[in-house]
Amino acid sequence: MTAALAPPGRHAGGMRRVLRVASTLLIVAGVLVLGDVGLTVVWQEPVTAIYTAIVQDQLADELVEIQKPGLSTAQRGALGTLPGDGPRMAFLARTLQRSSRNGDPLARITIKRIDLDYVVVQGTDSGSLRKGPGHYTQTPLPGLSGTVAIAGHRTTYGAPFAKIDELRPGDQITLAMPYGKFTYTVWKTKIVSPSALWVIRSQAVDLLVLTACHPRYSAAQRIVVFARLAQSTPLGEAVAAETT
Repeated sequence: MTAALAPPGRHAGGMRRVLRVASTLLIVAGVLVLGDVGLTVVWQEPVTAIYTAIVQDQLADELVEIQKPGLSTAQRGALGTLPGDGPRMAFLARTLQRSSRNGDPLARITIKRIDLDYVVVQGTDSGSLRKGPGHYTQTPLPGLSGTVAIAGHRTTYGAPFAKIDELRPGDQITLAMPYGKFTYTVWKTKIVSPSALWVIRSQAVDLLVLTACHPRYSAAQRIVVFARLAQSTPLGEAVAAETT
């Protein structure tokens, strides 16, 4: 017995169906890719944004916890002997900086001009920056003299610094630390090379520096926003020490 051959018409029809299915799958895949690209261009990369949104919620809860009294008896005694807001906030800033590890929450940064509201973490390594804006560990925390520096993504992981190129002189940036609220006024913006580490070095005035890749979707350069400290208000245990 010989195997029957498939009629030419049936074979051709099957091939056409296979081609139609394949072409449909390619079109759908293309639409999905274009959609992802479109979201990235207009907004931010969606998959990493979801991850960062979840982590930010967790960090917000952790930040509330570190705002609660947590000093030892000896530390509280030393804090109580310090006169004035400045020395008390400096003491608490040094305490927080010594105890923080990469990825730990430190502060909440808000910038009304660009609708930014994020928890800032310690560290600028890749793991920390996936969680949110990261504090350069080699720079002081607000409340200590010098330049406070923070880095952030512009297209991935929530893209916290996506719009920092829209900041203008006079715009306000607020950092709410567990021990104080610090308000900075934007001074200037510069585009520099990735190796321009001078931008985070301390200067004669207390500054906040924000850094991010520039232009968007490229790491060829860095955009740097410089802001001067305009006001500081004690919070948390800095206030408690003042009233005891």
